[in-house]
Amino acid sequence: MVTIVGVRFRCAGKIYYFNPGEEQIARGTSVIVETARGTEMGTVVLPNKEVEDDSVVQPLKPILRIATPEDFAVVKANKEKEKTAYKICQEKIARHELEMKLVDVEYTFDGNKILFYFAADGRIDFRELVKDLASVFKTRIELRQIGVRDETKMRGGIGICGRSLCCSTYLSDFIPVSIRMAKEQNLSLNPTKISGVCGRLMCCLKNEEETYEYLNARLPSVGDLVAAKEDGTQGRVQSVNVLRQLVKVMVSLEGDEVEVREFPAEELEVIAGGKRSRNRAENQVSGKEEAAEHPEVKESKLSHRRQGARREAGESRKEPEGRKNRNQNRSRGQGEHSSRERGVRERSQSEHHQNERHQNEHHQNERHQNERSQSERHQSERSQGERRQSERSRRERGQKGRRGTDVSAD
Repeated sequence: MVTIVGVRFRCAGKIYYFNPGEEQIARGTSVIVETARGTEMGTVVLPNKEVEDDSVVQPLKPILRIATPEDFAVVKANKEKEKTAYKICQEKIARHELEMKLVDVEYTFDGNKILFYFAADGRIDFRELVKDLASVFKTRIELRQIGVRDETKMRGGIGICGRSLCCSTYLSDFIPVSIRMAKEQNLSLNPTKISGVCGRLMCCLKNEEETYEYLNARLPSVGDLVAAKEDGTQGRVQSVNVLRQLVKVMVSLEGDEVEVREFPAEELEVIAGGKRSRNRAENQVSGKEEAAEHPEVKESKLSHRRQGARREAGESRKEPEGRKNRNQNRSRGQGEHSSRERGVRERSQSEHHQNERHQNEHHQNERHQNERSQSERHQSERSQGERRQSERSRRERGQKGRRGTDVSAD
């Protein structure tokens, strides 16, 4: 076992464990502790308490001292500096034309670091901004981007209920909230009705989720066919009152008359579930719903499923004559349809083969024409060569004869 105290540094912030040593520190006491960001002042929200060794991260940092009046004066001076730093940072952001919204400024207790919290839609290149801020304040600068929920938690405000926001008063962590919680509590799904100041789903939807899950599991859904356990009166569920566990049932009387009666939920049993109950069963976790369901209701549903299965099995064994004829006609129509599709497929294949044959013949004709034109070109070239040779030989014979006549004349 180890002795710890819980310290909180911001209203509705996280609780951090520290080692109190030999001192007994009461709740609400301001203390000075050493953290990863440096020396800070926080408020004790959990007095000395022994916990298991596995539940804390060792080693625990010790509490330096209980806050003195001088420490409170330092914190007050830092608050004044934060206002000045906020204005300067806003001017620098406007000068650099950055699309970011400054939310809060925080000085550490020892003044070694200034934290600027801002909100933005995407990533922001603030390197030049950090350089300008460091040149002005001459200390370490840290810019931290936060989401819309953290922004609302820091700023605070009033919710639609008229009270201070839950996140800024007592919620130390943001819990996951889904639209299924609003459906389980029969709330309007209008986004303006179930959204908080931050624009996200209200955190208070989680407060009564378990209670509504337990109560809804004991109630039938609207549209279910139910029967009273005492007199066997049957009817359809018209509406339910979740908190009072009352069910309004539309009961059919003689002469096509309908009467609305109200029954306690424990006096009814479900005979057949409607569409709404089936959808709810699909959306919810099956194990949790079965565990919370009434045993008699569960058994009646199981018996109804068995009867439906037997009915379906009997109908499959004893098939009516009309259904047989319909099945035969359907099978005959399917056969005709398949034969028609086979004929269309064969016709398309034959047309494809004919097209390929025509293309091959066209290519062969072009090849023959090219070969014929090449052979004709070769023949014309050969004939021209022979003609040139004959002319050359005729010319040479004429020159020889002229040379012979010249000799004889001499």
